[in-house]
Amino acid sequence: MAAVQHEDGSSFTGGPTTSWLGFLVPSLAAGAFLGLLSQLPRTEAGETITFTIPWVPSLGISASFFIDGLNLLFALLISGIGFFVAIYAAGYLRGHPLLRRFYLYLLLFMVSMLGLVLAADLIMLFVFWELTTIASYLLIGFNHEAKAARRAALQALLLTTLGGLCLLAGLILLGSATGSYNWVEILANTDHLSQHPLYTPILLLLLLGAFSKSAQFPWHFWLPNAMAAPTPVSAYLHSATMVKAGIYLLARVHPLLASTELWEWALTLVGSATGVIAAVLSLRQTDLKLALAYSTVVALGLLTMFLGSDDSVAIAAAITFVLVHSCYKAGLFMVVGIIDHQTGTRDLRKLGGLGRAMPICWFCAMAAALSMAGFPPFLGFIGKELKYEGALAIATEPILVVGAAVFTNVLMVAVAATLALKPFLGPRRTQRVHISDGSPTLWLGPLVLSALGVAFGLFTPLIAEGLVQPAVATILGRPEVVQFKLWHGINVPLLLSLITLVFGIAAFMAQGPLRAGIGRLLQRLPTTSDRLWDAGLSTLKWCAAAQTQLLQSGLLRRYLFVIFAAIATVMAFALWRNADLIPGLALPGLNVKEWTALALVAAAAVLTTAARSPLAAICALGALGVGMALLYLFFGAPDLAITQLLVETLFLILAVAALRQLPAVSSARRRLLRPLDALLATAVGAAFTITTLAVIQAPFHSEVSEYFIAKAVPEALGRNIVNVILVDFRALDTFGEVVVVFTAAIAAATLVAARNRESGK
Repeated sequence: MAAVQHEDGSSFTGGPTTSWLGFLVPSLAAGAFLGLLSQLPRTEAGETITFTIPWVPSLGISASFFIDGLNLLFALLISGIGFFVAIYAAGYLRGHPLLRRFYLYLLLFMVSMLGLVLAADLIMLFVFWELTTIASYLLIGFNHEAKAARRAALQALLLTTLGGLCLLAGLILLGSATGSYNWVEILANTDHLSQHPLYTPILLLLLLGAFSKSAQFPWHFWLPNAMAAPTPVSAYLHSATMVKAGIYLLARVHPLLASTELWEWALTLVGSATGVIAAVLSLRQTDLKLALAYSTVVALGLLTMFLGSDDSVAIAAAITFVLVHSCYKAGLFMVVGIIDHQTGTRDLRKLGGLGRAMPICWFCAMAAALSMAGFPPFLGFIGKELKYEGALAIATEPILVVGAAVFTNVLMVAVAATLALKPFLGPRRTQRVHISDGSPTLWLGPLVLSALGVAFGLFTPLIAEGLVQPAVATILGRPEVVQFKLWHGINVPLLLSLITLVFGIAAFMAQGPLRAGIGRLLQRLPTTSDRLWDAGLSTLKWCAAAQTQLLQSGLLRRYLFVIFAAIATVMAFALWRNADLIPGLALPGLNVKEWTALALVAAAAVLTTAARSPLAAICALGALGVGMALLYLFFGAPDLAITQLLVETLFLILAVAALRQLPAVSSARRRLLRPLDALLATAVGAAFTITTLAVIQAPFHSEVSEYFIAKAVPEALGRNIVNVILVDFRALDTFGEVVVVFTAAIAAATLVAARNRESGK
């Protein structure tokens, strides 16, 4: 089998040429796409389709999902592009030893994204949100032997996880403010939320979650770094999945939160800043994948900027751009992957003259790039016209929005021209002789997706009425009519489009000087977001090491002292807050045998602290345990008394056996620390005693005990209520304890085995 060139320069051989998962994943994607497509007439009519799957019926918990005009569009993109990516991966990773693992990760990614956009429950949305984070971590770090891949995967995981925690807090507050955790119920009543006291924290927390996921400034740097992933991952990640999750969230909460200036200014400023910065960085790149990655950040910034408005034209522009961007970006990534796969490089300075050898790829690149640049009759042209019309319709800051849109689109025209022309024209630069378009599995996806850009532009009513219009109506919460036309006459958006094309071509022609100027500008910056991330991570590691060195001293005595001091402090504070209880406390009445057992416990405690020999202290401690067992027995807990006796006996035997292994204790040190130990012991004992007396003399509420008594036999089939509580009603607690004991047993067995091996040597 011939060696297959990998993106990081390594090669792999001997892996499976195909896998049954290579048939299953695209089949599932196609089935999901067709099933969702069948719901298009219902969403076009304004219907919301809901369905529920029982999850934990005994607790009334169900997995709820719904389909409306907004999430149907995203779900169709996820499943449709996922189908082509799965086919593309079969050719791109042919012969990879971890091909089956890749398909499992890809399937997890696809299912997670579909669950995210279709989830009707806020908590279910968060669960799928975090699953996309995990899946993206696995896919970005798929080439785990490469340091860059491991770093990029960790960076994406940490940043998006921090944003996910903010999202969880925001969703919980949203559920509390609206009184429901169901999207359908929440969206049915959107009038009062902007006046709610929790509106601002809800807004800020949800924006943090969405901005981090969709790589908005200042979190924009993680997405280009994720190019360490294989190209099929990049094509899927940038076109239809993870980064679009934040955009979906912004669109979903738009009817709830978009009625204030805080929403408008936050999205407009962050989106415009993201788009402008990423456009400049995209033009500078000579790595084709990095140029595409930064252009994705540009698109995400523009989408965020337009979602800041509540004007129907701006929202229609955003939704149309979601569709346009998904098609051309997936196609361009696949084309770049084919170039890399066939030539061994994606460096623009090493490419040229590939047009005759790769005619299908050149056609796909041209079609996708023309849609990206906004040439008629592509859907990208309609999308660009809508963007300019939507920018002019934003009344609060039209100059800022129009300026950012024109500037970013000018540079995107230059980037699109670079991708479509530079690798395919001019003299051949690569040293490889046999270069072709590759197998149909490689070029089928970009061919279909680039052709869709033309088809959607020519058959606009199907897209406008079937996909865009229902999504816009869902976001705005009112019926809307969206019409696409290739020719609106001579107007301001058309003039802005002409200006964009002229200056974009000029930027393409002057790309060399512009790239050099941008490089000099970046060199003068004191730092970058990526360097700040590395510095922050290094600082976090240093703080963790310093804290560990301070707290984890290795002295068991210090650990116990801190623990008991903290317990005494907390209990003392609680007693101080309830000081009125203390004067009314009274000692319970005891008979002779109970006083005798109590005296045994007290005497053993005093003997334990006063003993000078470790053996005497351990024996006295055992006597204390026997006294406690007697008290359990006298107060009606014989099973607990037997357990206490067994534990004390076993502990005494083990402690005596281990005495000869214990280090000698300095008597001088013990005399120095004894007063402090006595003070702490007195404080803890007094706190526990007073608290116990307060608890037993407080009014007894029997609801909990009556519940367990009533449910023990019919539901748990047990008459020993204590055992029933431990085994059935608190099964997870017991399971955790079993896991701890089992883990300790494994660790002990491992240590003994290691010691035996060392002794054998």
